[in-house]
Amino acid sequence: MTARRSRRGLRGAGLVLLAVGLLGTAGTLVPLLGYSVRAASGDSMTPGFAQGDPVFFEEVGPDDVRRGDIVLFRAPPPVGQETMKRVVGVGGDSVACCDSGERVTVNGSPLREPYLRDGDAVGGAPPYDVKVPHGQVFLLGDNRMDSLDSRFFEGGGTVPVAAVKGRADDTSVPMLLVAGVTVSGVALLAGAGLALVGRVAGRRRARTAGQFPERPPGAPPTAPARPASTQ
Repeated sequence: MTARRSRRGLRGAGLVLLAVGLLGTAGTLVPLLGYSVRAASGDSMTPGFAQGDPVFFEEVGPDDVRRGDIVLFRAPPPVGQETMKRVVGVGGDSVACCDSGERVTVNGSPLREPYLRDGDAVGGAPPYDVKVPHGQVFLLGDNRMDSLDSRFFEGGGTVPVAAVKGRADDTSVPMLLVAGVTVSGVALLAGAGLALVGRVAGRRRARTAGQFPERPPGAPPTAPARPASTQ
């Protein structure tokens, strides 16, 4: 009876872990469906993002793009590929560089940029004063000395907001979701292993019982069979 209870306990624990793993995986994968992961290319967004750093991008609509967002977008020539930059101006803004304090201004007000590499807002670029058309955005890298951005893009420098693919999520939410998937995967594997062990043990016990029938408690010992006499 003890062995039977042990096998049932293994199978029960395995089924519980399987259920927990399935629920956990479903609960964490669904939110992750709105994210994509890309590696930062180049050093244009240092010191915040170094080359090769994984970056989680949350899918956003054109109306959700705001000043200060770090976005993944399809850049016009001379870049011509997906890249990440910071939104400095949106439709209707006037972006200029630079004031007497060598700061970028938006609608005439100096922009506070604590994220800049070495505090350099100019980056050796010539002065500019851009009126951002509606439906467009003006983007700059945080490392202004090493960034191909709206200062150098063809077609006036601004980018259609529809070209934005996602917004960088710098919170702990994506990492927590990934951790949840990992823990749920471990629970699934452990549950499947326990259930399998219990099932195999049950089958082995059944085969053994078939070969050697158990004697009911209190039954007299079975007399050994006598050899058949030969005439």
